[in-house]
Amino acid sequence: MVVVDGVGLVNALGARWGRELAGGAGQVWTAVGVWPLLGMLAGGADPVVARELAVALGLPAEQAPSLAREVIAALRRVPGCAAALGLWTADALAVEPGWAALVGPSVWGRLSGDLAADQRMLDEWAATETGGLIPELPVRIKPATLLVLASAVTVRTRWARAFKPVRLRPGSGPWAGRWLAGLSLEGSELFERIAVAETAAGPVTEVRVAGDGEVDVHLLLGAPDAPLDTVAAAGFELLAGTAVRVPVAELPDGAQWPGLALESVGATRPGDRGALRTVAFEVRADHDLLARPALFGLETACAEGGFPGICSTTPLRVSQARQSAMAAFTDAGFEAGAVTVVAMTRSAAMAPPAVFRVRRAELRLERPFAFLAVHRPTGLALMAGWVTEPRSAE
Repeated sequence: MVVVDGVGLVNALGARWGRELAGGAGQVWTAVGVWPLLGMLAGGADPVVARELAVALGLPAEQAPSLAREVIAALRRVPGCAAALGLWTADALAVEPGWAALVGPSVWGRLSGDLAADQRMLDEWAATETGGLIPELPVRIKPATLLVLASAVTVRTRWARAFKPVRLRPGSGPWAGRWLAGLSLEGSELFERIAVAETAAGPVTEVRVAGDGEVDVHLLLGAPDAPLDTVAAAGFELLAGTAVRVPVAELPDGAQWPGLALESVGATRPGDRGALRTVAFEVRADHDLLARPALFGLETACAEGGFPGICSTTPLRVSQARQSAMAAFTDAGFEAGAVTVVAMTRSAAMAPPAVFRVRRAELRLERPFAFLAVHRPTGLALMAGWVTEPRSAE
């Protein structure tokens, strides 16, 4: 799997990105799709651009391409995940053999110069590599486009235990009074997956929904007035260990945490139990990475260029850098996909009797919340986002 340093570096970029995505609409993004592309660019950058990319990547530019390849390769080994890298160049561009070798195994094709045919080819690549989740490339090919470098990432997991579809009607908050497509899950194992933490966003309640492979989805609820970008950032704090989870088993009955009710109740069988009420959702987002060039180390790269290691005969600059991403959470499982692209141009019922006393933790996510899809063995955040508009009940 990805080395620990790689996980931390990718997650750190994802956390920084999430903090800059404040806003009212639902959101989804993945640093896993961006970090390898920046690493590949670093391998062909001049000293100025390489220094800027190194800051975004969190390690020296010369070390980035090999770790970028490792990230892509490791994703391909995760059950339920897929990752692809694509490189396309115009006939007029002579790519340096050394840089092509750094990119490693990839789909290396040619841009024909027929804009419609090239766009159709790249859109088909995006749709194929994401199984239709992202139907087209998030950039448009232009006459001046000389190089396109792209990644495609998908995450699919089925729940270890399926949710029961229910109708929810929150009594307060932004969704109050609406009938929503709700999801319900109960069980003793869920009690162990609910935790709370004091974070930079304030108090946060987290539940880790188990997938049947190596991917879990963490749902995070903050205080009603906590901005969702900070709640999502709290999820990255928990992955990094800078915020500490406190299991509900260590909390007293009646403890006040977002969305959480904790009490001792009668039951027909022994064992503490957890209950989760949440909503089905689908979120989509498009990101222009060049709207935040400093975050991704692309300030000089897009303004002036500087990639002699990619092509020594044609000066190149980054002209477009975008990501399209989606995530869907249903009763059966979770699926998400993202395509990230860098384009370059020339630079210029009745209850039974209770016989046992047990504890019950119920978490209700009935107002906007954040989520992270996480590779369980390594803690790598595969997707992140938040939900402001749930599915309505049919």
